[in-house]
Amino acid sequence: MKITKIEYAATGAFSKTITDYLCRSEKLRPFYNHFPSLDAFEAQIKEKSFSLEQRQALHKALQRQYSSIAEVNPKVKQNINLLLEPNTFTITTGHQLNIFTGPLYFVYKIITAINSCKQLKEKYPDYNFVPVYWMATEDHDFAEINHFNLFGKKHTWETEQSGAVGRFATEGLEQVLEELPEAYPVFEEAYRKSNNLADATRAITHALLGEYGLVSVDGDDAELKRALIPVIEKELTENLSNKLVEEANAQLETLEYKPQVFSREINLFYLKDGLRERIVQEDGRYKVLNTDISFSQEEVLQLAKEHPEQFSPNVILRPLFEELILPNLAYIGGGAEVAYWFQLKKVFEAYQVAFPVLMLRNSALYINRGNANRMHKLGLQPEELFQDYQDLKKYMSSQLHEKDIDLEAQRQTVAKVFAEVEKLAENIDPTLVKTVGAEAQKAHNALQMLEKKISKARDSKHEQTFKQLENLKDKLFPNGSLQERYDNLLTYKTNNPNFIAALVEAFDPFDLKFTILEEE
Repeated sequence: MKITKIEYAATGAFSKTITDYLCRSEKLRPFYNHFPSLDAFEAQIKEKSFSLEQRQALHKALQRQYSSIAEVNPKVKQNINLLLEPNTFTITTGHQLNIFTGPLYFVYKIITAINSCKQLKEKYPDYNFVPVYWMATEDHDFAEINHFNLFGKKHTWETEQSGAVGRFATEGLEQVLEELPEAYPVFEEAYRKSNNLADATRAITHALLGEYGLVSVDGDDAELKRALIPVIEKELTENLSNKLVEEANAQLETLEYKPQVFSREINLFYLKDGLRERIVQEDGRYKVLNTDISFSQEEVLQLAKEHPEQFSPNVILRPLFEELILPNLAYIGGGAEVAYWFQLKKVFEAYQVAFPVLMLRNSALYINRGNANRMHKLGLQPEELFQDYQDLKKYMSSQLHEKDIDLEAQRQTVAKVFAEVEKLAENIDPTLVKTVGAEAQKAHNALQMLEKKISKARDSKHEQTFKQLENLKDKLFPNGSLQERYDNLLTYKTNNPNFIAALVEAFDPFDLKFTILEEE
């Protein structure tokens, strides 16, 4: 496997917010705590406070959650038990419960967390570091998770269920399994044997990445939610997070950075089976949108104390909840995620919770052997593939030593000849001047037509080459986007069983470069 690293900015696929962050722009300095370097974690470890009581609650919750897996990998068991130790910390990434893992970057996120832990252990041997996948089980946007693309074909799960997707029964997924071009035992077993999508997703990530000690955490847990009670109370009575996020948004906009997410007056949902709806305050009562459910302030605060599991944080408060129940040092996200965490630092400060190191997940372009051969046949280097197709076509034309067809010099020569003929005609018979002029125009038009025909013939000569270029771009950048945002893991793992191991070998979370992997 040949590995090439390029700057994220060189891909043209990342926002100015992210490229400025990676360049340590001073403008963004107020919006994060420590920059993601290995040395920064010494201070982060000192700042993170996490009691034995918190560790015990997390440990019990994970034991309950992993009871859905018949045989837990010994490395996962070890990491769950290590979480009881005061010198153990987590490195976390999170994602929705996309069926069949969804886009490729789902796996990239987790591998970034795994490799971060490995490097941190080498740097700080007196501490333990556990990679965590935070399962977005409470998310209710089913349309975002119900499909995936395999070998260019879209597969979709249809169901009438609603509410938090982690609670969805897996019925109907067997139809998706039957549509696939071949059997995938890991997914077959998970979707056919699990009670719900949360259990199935845990089983899948465990089967694919358990050997690396990955621990999956489900925040939709009554005991874990108890840590959120003070936050729920302040959210309902003071709208605290909204005020702080709006302040951060105004600052970001002044600096010409666009906020990624928008806050509500109350950043909480009401959560029950089949239902996850926003809580709003109207006419002195707390109402659950699109329902007849409402509470007085006294009633809603009592509910928070007795049943915090019936409250679900939205995108603004979910990060805080995560940091309240994990001994976490860093959060790993894609570009949009890292950017929206910049909006949240004031919220963490208000609750006196350590703001984690924000790490951009590893991104990659994977070029299999067939596409690598096509690339080299076209005389291209991997980093050149990120150019726009038309720009790349022009570049290749120049590499083929083809110049633009231009007969202007010939037109000027012919015009000069006709000018001389016109003078000769005028001296002999002035009535011939118009005839000479007409013939001159014909010659000019003929040269223009020949110029177009020669250009077309030249383009036809290399039409096959440009078609190969177009096909290569389509394969490596489906729908004009990064491969990782469209393709599914199985597209690559089917042909390369060692695909995940190759990624683990290639990714360096602290290198802050885009990775190009080329099969040799």
